[in-house]
Amino acid sequence: MGQDLSGKVAAVTGAASGIGLECAKTMLAAGARVVLVDRNEDALKEICSKLDANAMPLVIDLTDPKSVERMMPEILEKAGQLDIFHANAGSYIGGEVLGGDPDAWDRMLNLNINAAFRSVHAVLPHMVERKTGDIILTSSVAGMIPVVWEPIYTASKHAVQAFVHTLRRQVAKHGLRVGAVAPGPVVTALISDWPQEKLDEALAAGALMEANEVAEAVLFMLTRPRNITIRDLVILPQSADI
Repeated sequence: MGQDLSGKVAAVTGAASGIGLECAKTMLAAGARVVLVDRNEDALKEICSKLDANAMPLVIDLTDPKSVERMMPEILEKAGQLDIFHANAGSYIGGEVLGGDPDAWDRMLNLNINAAFRSVHAVLPHMVERKTGDIILTSSVAGMIPVVWEPIYTASKHAVQAFVHTLRRQVAKHGLRVGAVAPGPVVTALISDWPQEKLDEALAAGALMEANEVAEAVLFMLTRPRNITIRDLVILPQSADI
């Protein structure tokens, strides 16, 4: 089956870097118009200036409920409709609970869970009214199995998985598909706090993926026949010890 998104409008959060940016580029290449959502205005402007006119920047702070309220109206103002919403924005904290910073945990949990759920809630009425749409959340293999060196992050992605599995069943009757892409370790800024020894070891062993490989998997999910839902798509480097 061809991977063509012509005529579709997508919005991707956390689109100024990493997985979000690569997913936006991949959807653009497949023919979609894409609203790149991020709070980093300068990065968005620079990125979209290098892409074609189908790339539209939208500055939204997902941790600010008032800002999220603006998101869907501004998407519609820019693009007229929304067919695909990729709730990708997130952050990462690893390490032992004993030495952790609960304030930093709160910031991560707010973005990974509350902001993700709120942003999905914001786009649902439009998709339900049109009786079609795709919602994808960026989860993690940590949402499938507990990863001992990242307990708080693991907990946040388990919450994402629970949301995906339940929301999917709620909105299927409206013609919507909901799924999670769950990558293993990816070379992005999210793993910048990995100990250098661990990072070097993973790179040498081929235990890390590139963000564009995740984007290709997301495109696969989006281009299945409408009667097929890829609920969970786990992507791992071949040598990942997970």
